[in-house]
Amino acid sequence: MAEASRWHRGGASKHKLHYRKEVEITTTLQELLLYFIFLINLCILTFGMVNPHMYYLNKVMSSLFLDTSVPGEERTNFKSIRSITDFWKFMEGPLLEGLYWDSWYNNQQLYNLKNSSRIYYENILLGVPRVRQLKVRNNTCKVYSSFQSLMSECYGKYTSANEDLSNFGLQINTEWRYSTSNTNSPWHWGFLGVYRNGGYIFTLSKSKSETKNKFIDLRLNSWITRGTRVIFIDFSLYNANVNLFCIIRLVAEFPATGGILTSWQFYSVKLLRYVSYYDYFIASCEITFCIFLFVFTTQEVKKIKEFKSAYFKSIWNWLELLLLLLCFVAVSFNTYCNVQIFLLLGQLLKSTEQYSDFYFLACWHIYYNNIIAITIFFAWIKIFKFISFNKTMSQLSSTLSRCIKDIVGFAIMFFIIFFAYAQLGFLVFGSQVDDFSTFQNSIFAQFRIVLGDFNFAGIQQTNPILGPIYFITFIFFVFFVLLNMFLAIINDTYSEVKADYSIGRRPDFELGKMIKQSYKNVLEKFRLKKAQKHEDKKTKGSGDLAEQARREGFDENEIQKAEQMKKWKERLEKKYYSTEIQDDYQPVTQEEFRELFLYAVELEKELHYINLKLNQVMRKVSAL
Repeated sequence: MAEASRWHRGGASKHKLHYRKEVEITTTLQELLLYFIFLINLCILTFGMVNPHMYYLNKVMSSLFLDTSVPGEERTNFKSIRSITDFWKFMEGPLLEGLYWDSWYNNQQLYNLKNSSRIYYENILLGVPRVRQLKVRNNTCKVYSSFQSLMSECYGKYTSANEDLSNFGLQINTEWRYSTSNTNSPWHWGFLGVYRNGGYIFTLSKSKSETKNKFIDLRLNSWITRGTRVIFIDFSLYNANVNLFCIIRLVAEFPATGGILTSWQFYSVKLLRYVSYYDYFIASCEITFCIFLFVFTTQEVKKIKEFKSAYFKSIWNWLELLLLLLCFVAVSFNTYCNVQIFLLLGQLLKSTEQYSDFYFLACWHIYYNNIIAITIFFAWIKIFKFISFNKTMSQLSSTLSRCIKDIVGFAIMFFIIFFAYAQLGFLVFGSQVDDFSTFQNSIFAQFRIVLGDFNFAGIQQTNPILGPIYFITFIFFVFFVLLNMFLAIINDTYSEVKADYSIGRRPDFELGKMIKQSYKNVLEKFRLKKAQKHEDKKTKGSGDLAEQARREGFDENEIQKAEQMKKWKERLEKKYYSTEIQDDYQPVTQEEFRELFLYAVELEKELHYINLKLNQVMRKVSAL
């Protein structure tokens, strides 16, 4: 009775374990299917935001305003500006010609120009362009006493504390008077500093000739001074053919060292979101995205309540929370952008004689685009949560988890050497080579050296002795030694994991394998009657063999021993050599070991008996 009770308990526990696995399979498949629908919806939503015409519009506008040369000076364009003289030549030449398109190429007037210029005949200039200057005060730096007789003025680099807020020059119009900012646009991050809004501002006219006279007047009255640190040229375009706004900012920074550094921003954005039927389809995808977000949030809240602190021990749960956080941020940014567009777009388009500040809307649209890009990145990474149930992916995750301590120790050693070389490169080559001009540039330059992108000629020319020594030793220690150590750590750990898997130490739950097993179980249900008939035939066949043995004169004990051996053999083969579960790792219990031992003893007896029979036969053969 006790033995039967233990057997029943074991059978019940196995049944519960099998049922639990089936439930886990069903739950995982449902989550995987639901998540794939969410991912497809997210991809449609994100790719619906991007338009190939954005690139072409940016390319056309950058070619017009950056690459167009000053008449008579083919090498002078916005990118190559290095002096104040070059800057005024650009303002009075390529900038004017790019902003004001008065007629068709054959001088035929095809449309009414009273509203605005049409750049390349397709892009409407919204409002009028704006030029803005920021300056610093005199005596924002200190001249050394020995040089005070030669230079009494000193204009430091731009900071909000050094900014000049006083009027200057003619002091009659806004371009000579400091104006505070009345917009919420973010500050501009340039090469040499972070620049605030406001400054000395003037807007251009609708007339090309008036604007040119304005530039000449500013140049003759020295609008640009020694205290000038940056000039912004802002304007916006709209192309109705592709429903895109292009917000353009040209920046000229005047460093304290002299000269000019130019930069630019071209933002092609779709501010009018819902125009075509496809746009409304994207809107439906956005609504679906919000529904998915609500469902996933509810699921995670239930898991946190159920597992409490144990929930936060899984890296996949942290990834889930990060993904949900990014989704909420994306929804918030999208809502804010749409509200601001609704409130500001009508006001910006109302007056065509003033500057239309679309830069604020463009920046928030870019922020939203960046957030949704990061969101979809982590959404794809989350797929590894489901693929990790696969044998290969499980090996990968086990390898990374096992070698993480070795990698951390290696990373400390690697970055000590790496930063030492970065500081050496910055101090030795920083004043001559652009790649090492700052400590940050030195770090990225060394990563490029590892990838094979380097300027050895510049390094060698700067320092013929330390240059080659720096380069050769960096390549030797970082590329040949440290990187190969990193690969060796990964390779050795992977070999250990693969060896463990080969002897059966693997996860009990492999999604692909369980799906295959479930599929076979379904097939078995349809073939159940066929399998029963096969068992009946086997039983009948075994009975026929026993009768045949009795007719041939075998002893009854021998027949019973043979039948017992056959049953043992079939049971053990079914348990340990089944093709359906040959990959499972099943530890041997004490009872199973006892059965195996008895089976081996019986085999030894049978072999001994067969050996005696063979000896008798051999003796009879030799006697003949």
